[in-house]
Amino acid sequence: MSRTIPLQQLRFAELLFKDDVIGWPQGPGEPLALTEALVEQRAELESPTLFFGLSSSSTLRPELAEHFRLRALNGAGSNRRVTSLADIVPCHVSTVPALMRSGQLRVDVALIQVRPLPTGDYTLGVISDFTQALIRHARLVIALVNPKLPIVRGDAWVGSDDIDVLVESDDRLIDMPDPEPTAVERAVAQQVAALIPDRATVQLGVGTLPAAVAGALSQHRDLGVHSGVVSDVLVDLVELGVVTNAYKGRDTGRTVTGGLFGTQRLRDFAERSGAIEMRGVEYTHHIAVTASLSQFHSINSVIEIDLSGQANAEIAGDRYLGAVGGQVDFVRGGVASVGGCSIIAFPSATPDGRHSRIVASLNGHPVTTARSDVDIVVTEYGVAHLRGCSLRERARQLVDIAHPDHRDSLSRALHEKGVA
Repeated sequence: MSRTIPLQQLRFAELLFKDDVIGWPQGPGEPLALTEALVEQRAELESPTLFFGLSSSSTLRPELAEHFRLRALNGAGSNRRVTSLADIVPCHVSTVPALMRSGQLRVDVALIQVRPLPTGDYTLGVISDFTQALIRHARLVIALVNPKLPIVRGDAWVGSDDIDVLVESDDRLIDMPDPEPTAVERAVAQQVAALIPDRATVQLGVGTLPAAVAGALSQHRDLGVHSGVVSDVLVDLVELGVVTNAYKGRDTGRTVTGGLFGTQRLRDFAERSGAIEMRGVEYTHHIAVTASLSQFHSINSVIEIDLSGQANAEIAGDRYLGAVGGQVDFVRGGVASVGGCSIIAFPSATPDGRHSRIVASLNGHPVTTARSDVDIVVTEYGVAHLRGCSLRERARQLVDIAHPDHRDSLSRALHEKGVA
């Protein structure tokens, strides 16, 4: 039985042990009142470690490194302010629950937010992801009551016995509106949309490029959605009749996701429609699941890709800005699905045009997705089908879809290596 306390009476120094690792869910799953109180009380604590994935709040700031050790799964979102000070854990997001079960990834205290249900249990509302693993393997679970969370089905359910301390209460939620795509991103999206047939199942994610792809799919019909996270564009596609989830091959009639990374519009849709199934990463990202989906088309982006097809989705320049995340999980799932494919899409150059994102070499940057896994690469200049191609064939295709200002230098690099 959990004990209930007012938010004003929450004292972390009375609950934490020395060197505890404190974790919370990604994105809108962050319980703001708890993380804010934790940060405010930092001077009273004995150097705990903060463990976090993608963040979308202002909680994480560089000065916190004076009082906390920082441990991150990625450098996305507002994490970018602190990843230079954090230990990065590069792992596929699908493996996070198993790493917690084994003790290789330790979390002692889990901070979550929940909405009470009439049954006496709770819903996590906007997140499932790896949150159940946080709850199961933490010594102490502190839950913030948030009555504004949507009531959703699936792995977002939390039993009353899972919570040790229930904190009353806060109704704030983190909004993640879809950003406005650029003209170049819209051009990339048109190339992507042309590869996707009606009745396919798609994985989109969040960000400017997924938003652009969703817009480019407005004339498609009977698509399904199976994704790590979804945003407000899902509602657009459902209302247009584009997404019906009628031909997925499994989870028929439902969008499956691990997170509602949107605004009140998405949350209202999730609760009202009952058409979104919240599942954990061991389901959303499992290759046995994604391979069984009908015509599963996974769509991901990278920072750069070299002429052999190696993709870096983590480091730009000398800064850790991205993630391993679920990219490889979904790349392999798309390729394994009958009639499916994996699409890696990105603008051909940086916004100022000075640097090509198709490069001769990764120059020591990490290989997030191996060239043996990469399937289809898309820029605004076209499509490169790399699966089954030789290194020479790959390089020529990638030069053809590079920005015209950089094609000559890439061709010279090929000649110097004796590839062309």
